[in-house]
Amino acid sequence: MFKWKKLGRVFNPVDLKGTSWMHEYAQAPSIAVFDNYVRVFFSSRPVPDERGQYISRMGYIDLNKNNLFEIINICKAPILPLGGLGTFDEFGTYPVSVIQTENEIRAYYAGWTRCESVPFNAAIGLAISTDNGESFSKMGEGPVISYTPDEPFVMGSPKIRKFGHTWYLWYSAGREWLANNGQPQPVYKIRMATSSDGINWKKIGRNLIPDVLEENECQASADVFNYKGKYHMFFSYRYNLNFREPKRGYRIGYAVSSDLINWERDDKRAGIVASESGWDSESVSYPFVFELNEKVYMFHQGNEIGRFGIGLAELESYNL
Repeated sequence: MFKWKKLGRVFNPVDLKGTSWMHEYAQAPSIAVFDNYVRVFFSSRPVPDERGQYISRMGYIDLNKNNLFEIINICKAPILPLGGLGTFDEFGTYPVSVIQTENEIRAYYAGWTRCESVPFNAAIGLAISTDNGESFSKMGEGPVISYTPDEPFVMGSPKIRKFGHTWYLWYSAGREWLANNGQPQPVYKIRMATSSDGINWKKIGRNLIPDVLEENECQASADVFNYKGKYHMFFSYRYNLNFREPKRGYRIGYAVSSDLINWERDDKRAGIVASESGWDSESVSYPFVFELNEKVYMFHQGNEIGRFGIGLAELESYNL
């Protein structure tokens, strides 16, 4: 059983003035740690266009390493360009998951394109930074994780980790669109791919987490870390339809594994739920777990899938 203490909201883009591209939303936080600061990457949005369509862009804030509620820097412009005409990431980059190596930071991101019969499609791209995340260059114009006969659409929610010499990428894969009275909604489940270089991937080819809410439960953002000799997964899940209603929206689930392939789900052990009131009272989602200064923390987002910023929780206790 994990027990998390919510420490509060770290950042709310709505509070910013004069920043049109970071108007609201700070979605899917992911970090890189440096000597004196923690760089938190996330996806943000300007105001929607005249048709109500959003474009999502990647940015960051820097937090004092010894006080994660002190913002010491905010990026001035998006750090990853959108794709060109007809590319998989022409209309957005969300979510983003970063990982540090010796000489670079890699960002795995879901690129969005717009469709006619359904609202969108997505695939997973890779971009690399050699300036500590100030800017990123794409590996190419196409994705590194794309559609296959078994995973026909909506490849998203990447989460990257490296254990030993193997790269692991958890992601969501769409299997079906529900018609939903002319407002189609995708059904997607958590899956995984492995790699020896972080570029060429071998898919496991099956769902990892069983459903608990319903057959069409949506699962996303599977963050895995090694702690006390086991692999722990915190992920987001929700009902498929009417998910913007508070009791049907995202919440954080939990699963444990000894081999990263077979997972035992037990959401009661996640230890973090929506608050009774405030910015994360309707839902919590998109967790990112990390160790810093001999403590374990979780960044998470709140109501309306991160519209009002990023929160921080600290691990108080863990019982086997």
